[in-house]
Amino acid sequence: MTRPLAPHPLTAEGTHRIVLVTGPSGAGRSTAVRALEDLGYEVIDNLPLSFLPRLAKGPPLERPLALGIDVRNRDFAADAVLKAQERLSAMAGGPVEILFLDCSGEVLLRRFSETRRPHPLAPDGPPAAGIAAERGLLAPLRARADVLIDTSALSPHELRAEVERWFAPEGGRTLAVTVESFSYKQGLPPGLDIVMDCRFLRNPHWDEALRPLDGRDAAVAAYVAADARYCDFFARLRDLVGTLLPAYREEGKAHLAIGLGCTGGQHRSVTVAESLAQALAEEGWRVSIRHRELERRAKAGGAVRGQ
Repeated sequence: MTRPLAPHPLTAEGTHRIVLVTGPSGAGRSTAVRALEDLGYEVIDNLPLSFLPRLAKGPPLERPLALGIDVRNRDFAADAVLKAQERLSAMAGGPVEILFLDCSGEVLLRRFSETRRPHPLAPDGPPAAGIAAERGLLAPLRARADVLIDTSALSPHELRAEVERWFAPEGGRTLAVTVESFSYKQGLPPGLDIVMDCRFLRNPHWDEALRPLDGRDAAVAAYVAADARYCDFFARLRDLVGTLLPAYREEGKAHLAIGLGCTGGQHRSVTVAESLAQALAEEGWRVSIRHRELERRAKAGGAVRGQ
């Protein structure tokens, strides 16, 4: 869930945003802060709250500013954050936004269990106790958030895309493209803008020598490309995407996610995703690629299910 605000002027010298980034431990605050830094924001993490108003006393901002705040901050209290936000807004001459990264308690508990790190509010106790205590402390900030992103079902890559979607600086925004392969059996990945079904192509799953490989392998790619329909399909797909990307960029879109699906997410969709990402990169687009099912297989240490 997101609640966006339009960019607004914060100084007399130009249009810049000031964003306070917060949320429960394990919800992705560090990932969001790094994403903002990559977007050109000046980032200050874990700044004591008493220092916040001093930021407005210096020279006008030359670029957007992101401030990371969590319960580990010295003198942290939700009321103190909200008061500091109001004072900073008044001194800066415009509103200061709160970006709140939220996450379900079940997912937070799983993340702490996977990393085996103690919760900052329960260093010697069960993480569940710390999660519950932190939710109570952060409730007033969540209620006042200008942009709220639930990261429960988001990978770090998808979270970065959401941050880019709402906080890419105006006037300097570039369109980032993600090409993702997936298995229809496992459902559509969240946040896709364009989805293309690759299940009509010949399936390497039925070749015993190719079955254990994936679409990044040259032999699998050649097998898929040998389908009589492949060349025409891929040319049309590349032309369609090439036509749409400039239009999306002109509309101010910061991120476009393209999904290629097949039955198991191992062969055909991977091959097409690799080829499309390479073609777009050669045309000068900023492209990242993700193979959801292959990532899941690598993490689980098992085989991809399906065909």
